[in-house]
Amino acid sequence: MSGPLPGDPADTVGGVATPRAQCVLAPNPSPMTLDGTNTWLLSEPGSDLAAVVDPGPLDEAHLRRIVDTAERQGKRIALTLLTHGHADHAEGAARFAELTGTPVRALDPALRLGDEGLRGGQRLDVGGLDLRVVGTPGHTSDSLTFHLPADGAILTGDTVLGRGTTMVAHPDGRLGDYLDSLRRLHAMASEHGVRTVLPGHGPVLADALGAVDYYLAHRAARLAQVETAVEAGCRTAAEVVARVYADVDPALWPAAELSVRAQLTYLEDRGLV
Repeated sequence: MSGPLPGDPADTVGGVATPRAQCVLAPNPSPMTLDGTNTWLLSEPGSDLAAVVDPGPLDEAHLRRIVDTAERQGKRIALTLLTHGHADHAEGAARFAELTGTPVRALDPALRLGDEGLRGGQRLDVGGLDLRVVGTPGHTSDSLTFHLPADGAILTGDTVLGRGTTMVAHPDGRLGDYLDSLRRLHAMASEHGVRTVLPGHGPVLADALGAVDYYLAHRAARLAQVETAVEAGCRTAAEVVARVYADVDPALWPAAELSVRAQLTYLEDRGLV
């Protein structure tokens, strides 16, 4: 791709991203997870408490590295949070809770360890760190974003990635919800001082508004392509994928088919196909 990349991505993945956020990269790279899962260690400057978002896969060395990173900074991990329940983000949460003695808070009750869950609109305080929960369903029904207002940053899980675009995971994920979530993030970027995206995979994005604009445009273009494919005679999601995603690595076609099923459902619900 020539010209600037959408969202102005950083050159590297991992390490300190903002005054309050540091990425500990999990060793699980793949076409679906990009460089690996970004586990986020969050703490207010000067505080001895920290929160962790998305401990990642069940990888003992990675989980201990998160704890070691916090301890080297004189911080104790007090809370574990999940953006959503996919295994590359949440599989290690129960073991991480054992290592740290923390509760695990998530939107989905099945993922929680402890009495408290999460919901959009909540404000969390961890040692003076102000963290706000934003409901952003679509990629999955339980997807959340965490807003760090002091850093002008959002932790988006898989709702916005640091490179490429995300999948709406049919049938749990729904495209209408996802588009609504993108519009919610767009408003935060255009009206409420959000500049930085701390994604679940890939590099940090310095231009949140540009990233969300790109995602919305991409979704509109894909929907138009799917609608055209149906009009041309494609009758199954697999047929649509072969036509619309012909320039994409076929290894990714099974994931693309899930996304196409979500798009077809969206168009059918609105009587457009």
